[in-house]
Amino acid sequence: MIVDSCCDATQALIKELNLIKIPLNLMLGDREIVDNEQLDLTQFMADMKACTGKVGSSAPAPALYQEAFDQAENSFAVTLSSRLSSSYSSAMLGKEMMESTSNDVYVFDSKSASAGQLLIVLKIYELAQLGLAKSDIISRTEDFIKHMKTYFVLDNIDNLMKNGRLSKVKGKLINMLNIKPLLGSDGDGNIVSYSNVKGQTKIVKKLVDTISDSGKNTVGENAVISHCNNEDLANRLKQAIAERFQFKDIVVVPTGGVSSLYANDKGIILAF
Repeated sequence: MIVDSCCDATQALIKELNLIKIPLNLMLGDREIVDNEQLDLTQFMADMKACTGKVGSSAPAPALYQEAFDQAENSFAVTLSSRLSSSYSSAMLGKEMMESTSNDVYVFDSKSASAGQLLIVLKIYELAQLGLAKSDIISRTEDFIKHMKTYFVLDNIDNLMKNGRLSKVKGKLINMLNIKPLLGSDGDGNIVSYSNVKGQTKIVKKLVDTISDSGKNTVGENAVISHCNNEDLANRLKQAIAERFQFKDIVVVPTGGVSSLYANDKGIILAF
């Protein structure tokens, strides 16, 4: 299965799920850094914090997808939301550029990111293990994406201000009041604000409540929590979810380069 580097997963999961990661590029001011296995995340986070210029990311070149697709047979790809990145468009162009006419690759627009992408990968893997036809896997996964929920809480909003996605005046007010914004996907891959919370206990409660408020059936399903240097809070959230709901599995993973850039230090992302 092919994913871009915004799909967060441990090395064990990458091996188990046979994932091929296509790197995005990370930008700190005038610097461009490839988000691959060689990325020193600790150093990157330090450099990102020190950067006073704009921070962001750019999509992989279509040729990188083409190369992966030419090596894949009857495979699937899951990309970052097309509303947030051109990664999906690059993947579709890469598919058109494929030299092998026998390979059949289907590209999913996750309409999510990070934990949401991994959740979709787990669903595809689960359906494939059932021995379903590829057409059935595609239709059931697309339906799953339509109903999937992704939420995240940011402890640090500096990068939103550096990106220009949050005004400096509003950002400074949020910092002064020690408010943590609860954001999430609107269902179509756009990021919207849902509410604000204060304190880790309230963060856990609010995220758990969002599962209940969603009305989504969780019995036998998976949930994914990704975190940026916040394993303690991620595990507290996992325990609180396990006590209240009947998920089959709740997977906790650290964020990689792209997700760390946007979630920033201590950020938490939940997908179910």
